[in-house]
Amino acid sequence: MKLVTFQRELGEVSVGILKENTIFDLAAHLGDTEKSMKSILSEYVLERLASINVDLLPSYPLDDVTLLPVIPDPGKILCIGINYATHVKETGRDMPTYPMVFTRFADSQVGHLQPIVRPFASHKLDFEGELAIVIGKPARHVKREEALKYVAGYACYNDGSVRDYQKHTIQFVPGKNFPKTGGFGPCLVTKDEIPDPQALHLVTRLNGEVMQETDTSDMIFDVGALIEYCSTFTELLPGDVIVSGTTGGVGAFREPPVWMKPGDVVEIEISSIGILRNTIIDEEK
Repeated sequence: MKLVTFQRELGEVSVGILKENTIFDLAAHLGDTEKSMKSILSEYVLERLASINVDLLPSYPLDDVTLLPVIPDPGKILCIGINYATHVKETGRDMPTYPMVFTRFADSQVGHLQPIVRPFASHKLDFEGELAIVIGKPARHVKREEALKYVAGYACYNDGSVRDYQKHTIQFVPGKNFPKTGGFGPCLVTKDEIPDPQALHLVTRLNGEVMQETDTSDMIFDVGALIEYCSTFTELLPGDVIVSGTTGGVGAFREPPVWMKPGDVVEIEISSIGILRNTIIDEEK
């Protein structure tokens, strides 16, 4: 299934099943405790939803709704830095021994087709195409070989980065958390449709030009290893997100550097998932 969090004009936020260009609203079918994406990620609920006759559900054309971040209110967004060998090479860093982990806040995210906002504090806004892993059940001290059992599904992510603020200190957090600088979408594809997350192809395009291209098999720490590591220092809960890192080709290390600017269109495409597309606008002062 492809699941989305969406909002109709002046309507409540709801969750739905995406099929081609139509969203089938699950609100009427869900129980009182199952009204958000986080609440429906258990295997039991997902199996129940997969058996629904969507033709009996209220439906809306995709163009008539606003897609929100796949998980608008994650308890944790754990981002992984320097997790592809090509990115390690372009940064000049040593190969990591452990995953580099930093955090994003929920309000730093936008959904598919929502604008990413270039802050007025800095114009060094960069793109990072990444695979997002959404957790489906509580995970603590999980072993790598068992890790995929704890995954609900996957999505595209643009870990938009304000590079000068990222580099103010050795801590990345300021440069990764300006409001509405990261994209998360367009949908969550349940794990039954992606049996091997290391067999995906990822492309980042800026105004139609390919800027990044990689296979997820090139990750230094694969999805299982990331879940094992993160579940060791914190309990992962349904709806938590691990953003698994980007490959080489980011704007900061190009000559000259390439920064996203108002009017630009940035796309993150991952095979078996879809295309996350955002335009860039300036922050209103």
